[in-house]
Formats: sequence, structure tokens, C-alpha cells
Amino acid sequence: MMNQVEHGLWDERADQAQETLERLFWNESIGMYNIETPCPNGECNTIFHYWWMAHAVDVLVDGLMRTGDERYAARLATLHEGLLKRNGGAWPNELYDDMEWMALAWLRAFQATGQEIYKETAIVLWKDIQTGWNEHMGGGIAWQKSQLDYKNTPANAPAAILAARLYRAFGDADDLQWAHKIYNWQKTHLIDEKTGFVWDGMNRTGDGSIDKEWKFTYCQGVYIGAAVELFRITNEPVYLEDARRTFTAAKNELADAEYSALPDEGTGDGGLFKGILIRYIAEWVKVDSAADAEEFLLANASVLWERGKSANETLFGTDWTAASTGVIPLSAQLSGVKLLEMMAGLTKHRA
Repeated sequence: MMNQVEHGLWDERADQAQETLERLFWNESIGMYNIETPCPNGECNTIFHYWWMAHAVDVLVDGLMRTGDERYAARLATLHEGLLKRNGGAWPNELYDDMEWMALAWLRAFQATGQEIYKETAIVLWKDIQTGWNEHMGGGIAWQKSQLDYKNTPANAPAAILAARLYRAFGDADDLQWAHKIYNWQKTHLIDEKTGFVWDGMNRTGDGSIDKEWKFTYCQGVYIGAAVELFRITNEPVYLEDARRTFTAAKNELADAEYSALPDEGTGDGGLFKGILIRYIAEWVKVDSAADAEEFLLANASVLWERGKSANETLFGTDWTAASTGVIPLSAQLSGVKLLEMMAGLTKHRA
């Protein structure tokens, strides 16, 4: 059981990480975050990382829900405008997984603020996401609109989370049907029956093969998250069993023996992967008795703070076991903020 002292400790650390994100990454001139720091005169922003910005929305919602501080709500409003402008005045793009992350984030923002425009954003994206389902490879949502026969976990498990959350929020039975359909496809095609480990995708190269050698924290996280959302709706224990098997497989396969720390998955998109797994382990812990998972989260948060933080700032690189130095990608910083927010949230939940 987490005590009040622990809650205050992680609350303070989450505050520090959020302050650093705001101070060292926010770029008022574009209404978005710089994709790395340092970024003199915004020169680093040569690429629009749409899905990174969705995770930035998520951590702002985390901060708002934890503290009630209206600064987070104000930043959400500015970011919503900046993203829409940068994306050409419309929300959809070519990547179904990217849109899923954006929809998930703005749905949470709507639930945290009551701003109808955020709900509208999520619904617009969800309608576009549904067009990605087709019968190549027995169903599933495609990864991108230009490659409709490539199906992967990143495009399906987050969609199952989204559909389930939309059902819980608004009660549309069609959304629940989507959640079940997507989850069942994912479980049938991209889960190792023996262990529960989640494979990345299938038919990427057009030969029907499964990318079993691609072992990412991201994929484990979103499947756990989908299982948790369906458990919240159905109360069926099979979903908790699915989450536990995947957590155990992920821990055994990916975490190091010394610290139980999740792996360095590189800069770029890989910087977000650990944070995704952390978020959905935390969601699982909220609905299940999983002391080992709580210990796992604590171990990762402790090593991040004690070993992975930069010397002079609350900055986090891609390796949580070594002090961050040099250029820090936004993706890695967001994962670190997520971990601290999840710890602060869980300690509050358990207090």
C-alpha cells in the first residue's frame, strides 16, 4: 500500500518533469512543442511528429487531472489550435495508428475539461479510423492508407482501447462491437499463444509473415490497455488474464535483470515506446491485484529518477539507467513524464 509520503514525493517529481517539459520544449511561435531540446530558434522542427504531439496532449491531461491546475487546460487549448493549423486545418492523416493516438488523447482531454471541441476531434478521427478495417489478413485495421494489406498491433490495439473508451463515455453499442472485433482479431493473429507476448505486425513484406523478431515495449502496452478497457466494460476475468500474461512475458523478455528497467529503444519514435507500456501497466494495476506490477513500476521510476535524470535538469533520455546528456528528443522526455505521472497517480489512488 502506497502511503501519503510516497504520494507527495512522486507528485513533486511529476511537477518538476512537467515544468521542464513546458520550459525547455514549448514553442509559442508554432503552438506546439519542439521535437528536441536544445532547439535554437526552433530549427529542429523539420518534421511534424503528429503522434508525438498526441502523447504531449496525454501528459498535459495527466497533469490537469492530478493537480487541477488550469495552466494545463490553457496549454491544451493552445496546443489544439497549433496542431490543427499544422495539420492543414483537418485532423485525419495517412497513418491509422497516429490518428488513434490523437483521438485517445483528445477524448481524455474532453473528459478532463468538458470542452466539446475535443470530443468532436476524437469523433472525427474515430470515423476515419474505421475506414482502415478490411479483410486482408482476416480483418484488422491497416497501418496506413497506402498499404491496406499490412496489419499491425500499433494500428489495432490502440483502436480497441479507443472504441471501448468511446463506448464507456457515450454508450454507443456499435463502439463496443468494434472494440470486441478489433481485440479478437489482435488476439487471434498477433499474440504468442504460449507466452502472451505481443508481436508487432503481419504481411509487412507482402508474404503473410509475422514480424516476431520485432520486440517492442509499445506493443505489449497497448494490448494490456485494450484488455483492461474490455474488462472495465464486461467484468470478464479473461481480460485480466490476458493482461497478466502479456505483462509477465514483457517483463521476462524486455526488462533487464539488474534494475528491472525497460530497454533503450532508440531515439525517434522509439523514445515513446516505454512510456506507452508504463501507462497501460498503470491502468491494469488500477483494476487488478498486481503487486508485482506495482513493484515493477516503482523500480523503473526509481531508476529513472536516480540514474536516468540529467545532472542539472529534469530531463530524460532513452536509457533510463544512465544520466541523459546532449540533445533530448521530445519522445523520450514524454516517456519520462508519463512514468512519473503514473507513479503520482497510483500513489494517490492507493492512499
